Amino acid sequence: MARLAQTAGLTDVQQEILSTVRDFVDKEIIPVATGLEHRDEYPQAIVDGLKELGLFGLMIPEEYGGLGESLLTYALCVEEIARGWMSVSGIINTHFIVAYMLKQHGTREQKDHFLPRMAAGDVRGAFSMSEPGLGSDVSAITSKAVKDGDEYVLNGQKMWLTNGGTSSLVAVLVRSDEGHPEGTAPHKSMTTFLIEKEPGFGEVRPGLTIPGKIDKMGYKGVDTTELIMDGLRVPADRVLGGVTGRGFYQMMDGVEVGRVNVAARGCGVAQRAFELGVRYAQQRHTFGKPIAQHQAIQFKLAEMATKVEAAHAMMVNAARKKDSGERNDLEAGMAKYLASEYCKEVVEDAFRIHGGYGFSKEYEIERLYREAPMLLIGEGTAEIQKMIIGRRLLEEYRFQG
Repeated sequence: MARLAQTAGLTDVQQEILSTVRDFVDKEIIPVATGLEHRDEYPQAIVDGLKELGLFGLMIPEEYGGLGESLLTYALCVEEIARGWMSVSGIINTHFIVAYMLKQHGTREQKDHFLPRMAAGDVRGAFSMSEPGLGSDVSAITSKAVKDGDEYVLNGQKMWLTNGGTSSLVAVLVRSDEGHPEGTAPHKSMTTFLIEKEPGFGEVRPGLTIPGKIDKMGYKGVDTTELIMDGLRVPADRVLGGVTGRGFYQMMDGVEVGRVNVAARGCGVAQRAFELGVRYAQQRHTFGKPIAQHQAIQFKLAEMATKVEAAHAMMVNAARKKDSGERNDLEAGMAKYLASEYCKEVVEDAFRIHGGYGFSKEYEIERLYREAPMLLIGEGTAEIQKMIIGRRLLEEYRFQG
Protein backbone atom coordinates (compact mmCIF):
# COMPACT_ATOMS: atom_id res chain seq x y z
CA MET A 1 0.00 0.00 0.00
CA ALA A 2 1.34 3.44 -0.94
CA ARG A 3 2.22 5.88 1.83
CA LEU A 4 0.46 8.91 0.34
CA ALA A 5 -3.27 9.75 0.36
CA GLN A 6 -4.30 7.40 3.15
CA THR A 7 -7.66 7.96 4.85
CA ALA A 8 -7.97 7.44 8.60
CA GLY A 9 -11.08 6.06 10.29
CA LEU A 10 -12.45 3.87 7.50
CA THR A 11 -14.62 0.89 8.39
CA ASP A 12 -13.70 -2.66 7.42
CA VAL A 13 -16.41 -2.54 4.72
CA GLN A 14 -15.02 0.69 3.26
CA GLN A 15 -11.49 -0.72 3.23
CA GLU A 16 -12.70 -3.89 1.52
CA ILE A 17 -14.56 -1.91 -1.18
CA LEU A 18 -11.52 0.31 -1.84
CA SER A 19 -9.16 -2.67 -1.96
CA THR A 20 -11.44 -4.38 -4.50
CA VAL A 21 -11.64 -1.24 -6.66
CA ARG A 22 -7.89 -0.62 -6.49
CA ASP A 23 -7.21 -4.22 -7.54
CA PHE A 24 -9.65 -3.82 -10.46
CA VAL A 25 -7.92 -0.57 -11.51
CA ASP A 26 -4.46 -2.12 -11.42
CA LYS A 27 -5.47 -5.25 -13.35
CA GLU A 28 -8.28 -4.14 -15.67
CA ILE A 29 -7.87 -0.40 -16.30
CA ILE A 30 -4.22 0.74 -16.19
CA PRO A 31 -2.93 -1.92 -18.67
CA VAL A 32 -5.47 -0.95 -21.37
CA ALA A 33 -6.30 2.71 -20.64
CA THR A 34 -3.73 4.40 -22.87
CA GLY A 35 -4.55 2.22 -25.88
CA LEU A 36 -8.29 2.82 -25.50
CA GLU A 37 -7.69 6.55 -24.97
CA HIS A 38 -5.57 6.92 -28.11
CA ARG A 39 -8.31 5.16 -30.12
CA ASP A 40 -11.03 7.26 -28.38
CA GLU A 41 -12.81 3.95 -27.75
CA TYR A 42 -15.62 3.52 -25.24
CA PRO A 43 -14.35 1.17 -22.47
CA GLN A 44 -17.24 -1.29 -22.60
CA ALA A 45 -15.39 -4.15 -20.89
CA ILE A 46 -14.31 -1.86 -18.03
CA VAL A 47 -17.85 -0.50 -17.62
CA ASP A 48 -19.21 -4.07 -17.54
CA GLY A 49 -16.69 -4.91 -14.82
CA LEU A 50 -17.70 -1.89 -12.73
CA LYS A 51 -21.34 -2.93 -13.18
CA GLU A 52 -20.50 -6.38 -11.79
CA LEU A 53 -18.76 -4.79 -8.81
CA GLY A 54 -21.96 -2.84 -8.06
CA LEU A 55 -20.33 0.57 -8.41
CA PHE A 56 -23.24 2.05 -10.36
CA GLY A 57 -25.33 1.63 -7.21
CA LEU A 58 -22.69 2.52 -4.64
CA MET A 59 -24.59 5.43 -3.05
CA ILE A 60 -28.13 4.34 -4.01
CA PRO A 61 -30.01 3.19 -0.88
CA GLU A 62 -30.25 -0.55 -0.18
CA GLU A 63 -34.05 -0.45 -0.49
CA TYR A 64 -33.54 0.27 -4.22
CA GLY A 65 -30.90 -2.43 -4.69
CA GLY A 66 -27.84 -0.25 -4.13
CA LEU A 67 -25.05 -0.52 -1.58
CA GLY A 68 -26.17 2.54 0.41
CA GLU A 69 -22.61 3.79 0.93
CA SER A 70 -21.48 7.28 1.93
CA LEU A 71 -20.21 10.10 -0.27
CA LEU A 72 -16.76 9.53 1.25
CA THR A 73 -16.72 5.90 0.11
CA TYR A 74 -17.87 6.98 -3.33
CA ALA A 75 -15.27 9.77 -3.59
CA LEU A 76 -12.46 7.41 -2.57
CA CYS A 77 -13.61 4.94 -5.25
CA VAL A 78 -13.64 7.75 -7.84
CA GLU A 79 -10.10 8.68 -6.75
CA GLU A 80 -8.94 5.11 -7.38
CA ILE A 81 -10.71 4.89 -10.76
CA ALA A 82 -9.32 8.25 -11.92
CA ARG A 83 -5.87 7.04 -10.94
CA GLY A 84 -6.38 4.36 -13.59
CA TRP A 85 -8.15 6.45 -16.24
CA MET A 86 -10.05 9.66 -15.60
CA SER A 87 -12.57 9.06 -18.39
CA VAL A 88 -13.97 6.02 -16.57
CA SER A 89 -14.58 8.10 -13.46
CA GLY A 90 -16.59 10.50 -15.65
CA ILE A 91 -18.85 7.69 -16.82
CA ILE A 92 -19.59 6.81 -13.19
CA ASN A 93 -19.80 10.37 -11.85
CA THR A 94 -22.51 11.73 -14.16
CA HIS A 95 -24.62 8.62 -13.54
CA PHE A 96 -24.16 9.10 -9.81
CA ILE A 97 -25.19 12.78 -9.85
CA VAL A 98 -28.51 11.90 -11.54
CA ALA A 99 -29.09 9.07 -9.04
CA TYR A 100 -28.28 11.43 -6.16
CA MET A 101 -30.71 14.07 -7.48
CA LEU A 102 -33.43 11.42 -7.79
CA LYS A 103 -32.74 10.12 -4.28
CA GLN A 104 -32.83 13.63 -2.77
CA HIS A 105 -35.57 15.30 -4.83
CA GLY A 106 -37.53 12.68 -6.80
CA THR A 107 -41.13 11.68 -6.18
CA ARG A 108 -41.78 8.21 -4.75
CA GLU A 109 -42.87 7.01 -8.21
CA GLN A 110 -39.71 8.42 -9.84
CA LYS A 111 -37.46 6.75 -7.27
CA ASP A 112 -39.26 3.41 -7.58
CA HIS A 113 -39.15 3.59 -11.37
CA PHE A 114 -35.52 4.60 -11.91
CA LEU A 115 -33.31 3.86 -8.91
CA PRO A 116 -33.39 0.02 -8.92
CA ARG A 117 -32.42 -0.05 -12.60
CA MET A 118 -29.77 2.63 -12.03
CA ALA A 119 -28.33 0.64 -9.12
CA ALA A 120 -28.02 -2.39 -11.40
CA GLY A 121 -26.36 -0.27 -14.10
CA ASP A 122 -29.13 -1.10 -16.57
CA VAL A 123 -30.15 2.58 -16.77
CA ARG A 124 -27.21 4.99 -17.16
CA GLY A 125 -27.57 8.64 -16.24
CA ALA A 126 -26.41 11.91 -17.79
CA PHE A 127 -27.29 15.48 -16.86
CA SER A 128 -27.30 18.77 -18.71
CA MET A 129 -27.21 22.39 -17.62
CA SER A 130 -24.87 24.13 -20.05
CA GLU A 131 -25.74 25.50 -23.49
CA PRO A 132 -23.52 26.53 -26.44
CA GLY A 133 -23.56 30.25 -25.65
CA LEU A 134 -23.54 30.54 -21.88
CA GLY A 135 -20.65 28.62 -20.26
CA SER A 136 -20.81 29.08 -16.48
CA ASP A 137 -23.80 31.47 -16.57
CA VAL A 138 -26.51 28.92 -15.83
CA SER A 139 -29.10 31.65 -15.17
CA ALA A 140 -28.93 32.59 -18.87
CA ILE A 141 -30.27 29.30 -20.25
CA THR A 142 -32.73 29.68 -23.11
CA SER A 143 -34.00 26.09 -23.52
CA LYS A 144 -37.68 26.18 -22.67
CA ALA A 145 -40.55 23.96 -21.59
CA VAL A 146 -44.17 24.92 -22.34
CA LYS A 147 -47.13 23.10 -20.75
CA ASP A 148 -49.50 21.38 -23.18
CA GLY A 149 -52.18 19.35 -21.43
CA ASP A 150 -50.58 16.53 -19.43
CA GLU A 151 -47.26 17.06 -21.19
CA TYR A 152 -44.56 19.65 -21.64
CA VAL A 153 -43.04 20.55 -25.01
CA LEU A 154 -39.28 21.18 -24.78
CA ASN A 155 -37.18 23.15 -27.27
CA GLY A 156 -33.54 24.19 -27.16
CA GLN A 157 -29.93 23.06 -27.44
CA LYS A 158 -27.76 21.76 -24.60
CA MET A 159 -23.98 21.29 -24.54
CA TRP A 160 -21.26 19.20 -22.84
CA LEU A 161 -23.25 16.11 -21.86
CA THR A 162 -20.90 13.46 -20.48
CA ASN A 163 -22.49 10.07 -21.33
CA GLY A 164 -24.78 11.88 -23.78
CA GLY A 165 -24.77 8.97 -26.21
CA THR A 166 -24.50 5.93 -23.93
CA SER A 167 -27.01 7.15 -21.32
CA SER A 168 -30.66 6.15 -21.27
CA LEU A 169 -31.80 8.81 -18.77
CA VAL A 170 -30.88 12.51 -18.97
CA ALA A 171 -31.73 15.12 -16.32
CA VAL A 172 -32.12 18.36 -18.32
CA LEU A 173 -32.45 21.86 -16.88
CA VAL A 174 -34.72 24.20 -18.86
CA ARG A 175 -36.65 27.41 -18.31
CA SER A 176 -40.34 26.94 -17.44
CA ASP A 177 -42.36 30.12 -16.93
CA GLU A 178 -45.54 28.29 -15.91
CA GLY A 179 -46.76 29.71 -12.58
CA HIS A 180 -43.86 32.17 -12.46
CA PRO A 181 -44.87 35.75 -13.31
CA GLU A 182 -42.70 37.97 -15.45
CA GLY A 183 -39.91 39.48 -13.38
CA THR A 184 -39.35 36.28 -11.38
CA ALA A 185 -35.63 35.73 -10.70
CA PRO A 186 -34.20 33.48 -13.46
CA HIS A 187 -33.11 30.73 -11.06
CA LYS A 188 -36.68 30.47 -9.71
CA SER A 189 -38.20 29.68 -13.12
CA MET A 190 -36.10 26.63 -13.99
CA THR A 191 -37.20 23.02 -13.96
CA THR A 192 -35.36 19.69 -14.20
CA PHE A 193 -36.94 17.15 -16.55
CA LEU A 194 -36.15 13.43 -16.49
CA ILE A 195 -35.89 12.43 -20.14
CA GLU A 196 -35.74 8.75 -21.09
CA LYS A 197 -34.13 7.86 -24.40
CA GLU A 198 -32.47 5.09 -26.34
CA PRO A 199 -28.66 4.96 -26.17
CA GLY A 200 -26.93 6.00 -29.39
CA PHE A 201 -26.62 8.94 -31.75
CA GLY A 202 -28.98 10.67 -34.15
CA GLU A 203 -32.69 11.04 -33.36
CA VAL A 204 -32.92 8.84 -30.26
CA ARG A 205 -36.62 9.58 -29.71
CA PRO A 206 -39.09 11.88 -31.47
CA GLY A 207 -37.96 15.47 -30.95
CA LEU A 208 -34.61 14.53 -29.34
CA THR A 209 -31.32 14.34 -31.24
CA ILE A 210 -27.81 13.51 -30.00
CA PRO A 211 -25.72 14.69 -32.99
CA GLY A 212 -22.51 12.77 -32.20
CA LYS A 213 -19.36 12.86 -30.08
CA ILE A 214 -17.47 16.12 -29.61
CA ASP A 215 -13.81 15.59 -30.54
CA LYS A 216 -11.74 16.57 -27.52
CA MET A 217 -8.07 17.15 -26.66
CA GLY A 218 -8.30 14.69 -23.76
CA TYR A 219 -10.96 12.98 -21.65
CA LYS A 220 -11.45 10.55 -24.53
CA GLY A 221 -13.28 7.23 -24.55
CA VAL A 222 -16.24 8.71 -22.69
CA ASP A 223 -18.74 10.33 -25.05
CA THR A 224 -19.29 14.07 -24.65
CA THR A 225 -22.16 15.37 -26.76
CA GLU A 226 -24.71 18.05 -27.54
CA LEU A 227 -28.45 17.49 -27.07
CA ILE A 228 -31.05 19.09 -29.34
CA MET A 229 -34.73 19.28 -28.35
CA ASP A 230 -37.18 20.19 -31.12
CA GLY A 231 -40.78 19.74 -30.02
CA LEU A 232 -39.77 17.05 -27.50
CA ARG A 233 -42.85 15.95 -25.55
CA VAL A 234 -42.27 14.90 -21.92
CA PRO A 235 -45.04 13.77 -19.51
CA ALA A 236 -45.72 16.07 -16.55
CA ASP A 237 -44.85 13.22 -14.14
CA ARG A 238 -41.24 13.45 -15.39
CA VAL A 239 -40.69 16.85 -13.76
CA LEU A 240 -38.10 16.01 -11.07
CA GLY A 241 -39.89 16.20 -7.74
CA GLY A 242 -43.23 16.84 -9.45
CA VAL A 243 -43.07 20.64 -9.04
CA THR A 244 -41.75 23.18 -11.56
CA GLY A 245 -39.40 26.00 -10.57
CA ARG A 246 -37.12 23.90 -8.37
CA GLY A 247 -34.67 22.82 -11.06
CA PHE A 248 -31.87 25.23 -10.30
CA TYR A 249 -31.70 24.20 -6.62
CA GLN A 250 -31.85 20.50 -7.53
CA MET A 251 -29.02 20.85 -10.04
CA MET A 252 -26.87 22.89 -7.65
CA ASP A 253 -27.31 20.20 -4.99
CA GLY A 254 -26.11 17.61 -7.51
CA VAL A 255 -23.20 19.74 -8.66
CA GLU A 256 -22.13 20.39 -5.06
CA VAL A 257 -21.71 16.64 -4.64
CA GLY A 258 -20.19 16.48 -8.13
CA ARG A 259 -17.50 18.95 -7.08
CA VAL A 260 -16.32 16.57 -4.38
CA ASN A 261 -16.04 13.94 -7.07
CA VAL A 262 -14.13 16.24 -9.43
CA ALA A 263 -11.75 16.91 -6.53
CA ALA A 264 -11.43 13.13 -6.13
CA ARG A 265 -10.63 12.81 -9.83
CA GLY A 266 -7.90 15.44 -9.47
CA CYS A 267 -6.48 13.52 -6.51
CA GLY A 268 -6.45 10.27 -8.48
CA VAL A 269 -4.77 11.72 -11.58
CA ALA A 270 -2.19 13.51 -9.40
CA GLN A 271 -1.43 10.28 -7.55
CA ARG A 272 -0.84 8.45 -10.81
CA ALA A 273 1.39 11.26 -12.10
CA PHE A 274 3.44 11.10 -8.90
CA GLU A 275 3.74 7.30 -9.18
CA LEU A 276 4.97 7.62 -12.77
CA GLY A 277 7.38 10.45 -11.90
CA VAL A 278 8.95 8.82 -8.84
CA ARG A 279 9.38 5.52 -10.70
CA TYR A 280 10.91 7.08 -13.80
CA ALA A 281 13.27 9.22 -11.67
CA GLN A 282 14.76 6.03 -10.20
CA GLN A 283 15.15 4.32 -13.59
CA ARG A 284 16.56 7.17 -15.67
CA HIS A 285 20.32 7.86 -15.31
CA THR A 286 22.19 11.09 -16.10
CA PHE A 287 25.73 12.06 -15.17
CA GLY A 288 26.37 8.57 -13.81
CA LYS A 289 23.47 8.25 -11.37
CA PRO A 290 19.66 7.98 -11.25
CA ILE A 291 18.08 11.40 -11.70
CA ALA A 292 16.25 10.79 -8.39
CA GLN A 293 19.59 11.41 -6.70
CA HIS A 294 19.81 14.93 -8.16
CA GLN A 295 18.56 17.49 -5.67
CA ALA A 296 16.54 19.35 -8.32
CA ILE A 297 14.45 16.19 -8.95
CA GLN A 298 14.10 15.44 -5.25
CA PHE A 299 12.69 18.94 -4.73
CA LYS A 300 10.13 18.28 -7.47
CA LEU A 301 9.13 14.95 -5.92
CA ALA A 302 8.79 16.58 -2.50
CA GLU A 303 6.50 19.29 -3.87
CA MET A 304 4.44 16.77 -5.86
CA ALA A 305 3.92 14.47 -2.87
CA THR A 306 2.93 17.35 -0.61
CA LYS A 307 0.32 18.51 -3.14
CA VAL A 308 -1.08 14.97 -3.49
CA GLU A 309 -1.41 14.73 0.29
CA ALA A 310 -2.98 18.19 0.73
CA ALA A 311 -5.54 17.73 -2.05
CA HIS A 312 -6.58 14.33 -0.70
CA ALA A 313 -7.08 15.73 2.81
CA MET A 314 -9.31 18.56 1.56
CA MET A 315 -11.36 16.21 -0.61
CA VAL A 316 -11.92 13.82 2.32
CA ASN A 317 -12.94 16.72 4.58
CA ALA A 318 -15.50 18.00 2.04
CA ALA A 319 -17.01 14.52 1.63
CA ARG A 320 -17.23 13.90 5.37
CA LYS A 321 -18.91 17.27 5.92
CA LYS A 322 -21.64 16.42 3.37
CA ASP A 323 -22.07 12.96 4.91
CA SER A 324 -22.61 14.54 8.33
CA GLY A 325 -25.54 16.53 6.94
CA GLU A 326 -23.77 19.88 7.10
CA ARG A 327 -23.60 22.44 4.31
CA ASN A 328 -20.35 21.80 2.41
CA ASP A 329 -20.36 24.20 -0.56
CA LEU A 330 -17.37 26.10 0.85
CA GLU A 331 -15.34 22.95 1.49
CA ALA A 332 -16.39 21.35 -1.82
CA GLY A 333 -15.43 24.50 -3.74
CA MET A 334 -12.06 24.69 -1.98
CA ALA A 335 -11.37 20.99 -2.53
CA LYS A 336 -12.32 21.14 -6.22
CA TYR A 337 -10.25 24.28 -6.78
CA LEU A 338 -7.15 23.05 -4.95
CA ALA A 339 -7.25 19.47 -6.27
CA SER A 340 -7.64 20.53 -9.90
CA GLU A 341 -4.89 23.16 -9.70
CA TYR A 342 -2.52 20.83 -7.85
CA CYS A 343 -3.33 18.02 -10.28
CA LYS A 344 -2.27 20.19 -13.21
CA GLU A 345 0.99 21.13 -11.41
CA VAL A 346 1.85 17.57 -10.32
CA VAL A 347 1.19 16.24 -13.83
CA GLU A 348 3.39 18.94 -15.34
CA ASP A 349 6.23 18.17 -12.91
CA ALA A 350 5.98 14.46 -13.74
CA PHE A 351 6.03 15.44 -17.42
CA ARG A 352 9.22 17.49 -16.83
CA ILE A 353 10.85 14.58 -14.98
CA HIS A 354 10.23 12.39 -18.03
CA GLY A 355 12.05 14.90 -20.22
CA GLY A 356 11.65 14.31 -23.95
CA TYR A 357 10.00 10.95 -23.32
CA GLY A 358 7.06 12.72 -21.69
CA PHE A 359 6.20 13.99 -25.16
CA SER A 360 6.02 10.46 -26.55
CA LYS A 361 2.68 8.69 -26.80
CA GLU A 362 4.42 5.53 -25.60
CA TYR A 363 4.55 6.98 -22.09
CA GLU A 364 1.44 7.24 -19.93
CA ILE A 365 2.28 10.74 -18.71
CA GLU A 366 1.45 12.10 -22.19
CA ARG A 367 -2.17 11.03 -21.68
CA LEU A 368 -2.35 12.53 -18.20
CA TYR A 369 -0.95 15.81 -19.52
CA ARG A 370 -3.95 16.11 -21.86
CA GLU A 371 -6.48 14.96 -19.26
CA ALA A 372 -5.60 17.28 -16.36
CA PRO A 373 -6.86 20.53 -17.99
CA MET A 374 -10.46 19.23 -18.08
CA LEU A 375 -10.55 19.34 -14.28
CA LEU A 376 -9.83 23.08 -14.36
CA ILE A 377 -13.18 23.71 -16.08
CA GLY A 378 -15.41 20.70 -15.22
CA GLU A 379 -18.22 21.27 -12.65
CA GLY A 380 -17.46 25.00 -12.66
CA THR A 381 -14.20 26.74 -13.60
CA ALA A 382 -11.54 27.69 -11.08
CA GLU A 383 -12.81 31.26 -11.30
CA ILE A 384 -16.36 30.16 -10.44
CA GLN A 385 -15.02 28.17 -7.47
CA LYS A 386 -13.19 31.26 -6.20
CA MET A 387 -16.40 33.32 -6.51
CA ILE A 388 -18.30 30.72 -4.48
CA ILE A 389 -15.52 30.49 -1.89
CA GLY A 390 -15.25 34.29 -1.60
CA ARG A 391 -19.00 34.81 -1.14
CA ARG A 392 -19.24 32.08 1.48
CA LEU A 393 -16.26 33.48 3.39
CA LEU A 394 -17.91 36.90 3.48
CA GLU A 395 -21.07 35.26 4.85
CA GLU A 396 -19.08 33.48 7.55
CA TYR A 397 -16.88 36.44 8.45
CA ARG A 398 -19.35 39.30 8.04
CA PHE A 399 -17.98 42.48 9.62
CA GLN A 400 -20.30 43.79 12.31
CA GLY A 401 -19.53 47.49 12.16
